[in-house]
Amino acid sequence: MKNFSLLDLSPVPEGKTAADAFANTVDLARAAETAGYHRYWLAEHHNMPGIASAATAVVIGHVAAATTTMRVGAGGIMLPNHAPLVVAEQFGTLATLYPGRIDLGLGRAPGTDMATVRALRRHMAPEDSFPQDVAELIGYFGDAQEGSSVRAIPGEGTHVPVWILGSSLYGAQLAAYLGLPYAFASHFAPDMLEEALSIYRSSFQPSETLSEPYAMMAAGVCAADTDEEATYLRSSQILAFARLRTGRPGKLPLPTDDLSAEIPAPVLTQVHHALSCSATGSRATIRDRLQSLIDTHRPDELMVTGMIHDPAARVRSFQIAAEVLADLREVPRVA
Repeated sequence: MKNFSLLDLSPVPEGKTAADAFANTVDLARAAETAGYHRYWLAEHHNMPGIASAATAVVIGHVAAATTTMRVGAGGIMLPNHAPLVVAEQFGTLATLYPGRIDLGLGRAPGTDMATVRALRRHMAPEDSFPQDVAELIGYFGDAQEGSSVRAIPGEGTHVPVWILGSSLYGAQLAAYLGLPYAFASHFAPDMLEEALSIYRSSFQPSETLSEPYAMMAAGVCAADTDEEATYLRSSQILAFARLRTGRPGKLPLPTDDLSAEIPAPVLTQVHHALSCSATGSRATIRDRLQSLIDTHRPDELMVTGMIHDPAARVRSFQIAAEVLADLREVPRVA
């Protein structure tokens, strides 16, 4: 593992507002930069009361303005929701305002329900145009081409780094074919992680962007002074995920000592499996678990994420994780 990074969904805790979530995100981003995180990504979700990062490019700009050196980006933008030119202009603007610090991760899923998909982009094409849209978007970031009838301004010549995101084998194959860095969403969909990384590494084709494969995996993390405290804090995310799975999305719940009182046993089993690529506990406990994940999957980069109701406890959790990951990193952080 060469670098470690952080994924933030800008969660809205119960009893708080989206404005509170944005303030918490800025506080966490500043703490993450101080703690040594390499990049800070935000994700696009829509129609979810507990996630405030729907206008992802806007929030990225807000975080970039509040920090100075850490890379900031999207993990990711759900490309089917947008015209590639619009994304190129948004991220070209960000890259112009914050040169050398902006990343663009692209996902193939809509990141929401179908009614919201139709509201986002009313003329949905029946065919899968994701590979073509990715290529078109990358083209807009390239140097000016004589005779181009459509140009991204800002965007042209910014060469914003583009990542392919995925939770299945499709993204791994596409990233390898295009010679792009690849990030796997193992923090909520761990089943195909090993096979996806194998396919990506074995079939990677060097490109102008990347000479050799660069793979990132994501893992949940909830760290505290004791295993018991971390387990208690983690219950908020488990409960939120269970409610989402059962069609009851809401704000991030308060933690509880008894998850079984609200979550049926079969659902709880499914949730624990979906969130199993994670580390919860004290410093020693998460060190052992993160070391095991790194040894097993050999990621070039590990991105950690986690939602905790108390923003101060969330900052502390990621600070502990950073201290552990700094010890586990193979080489000094690079730009």
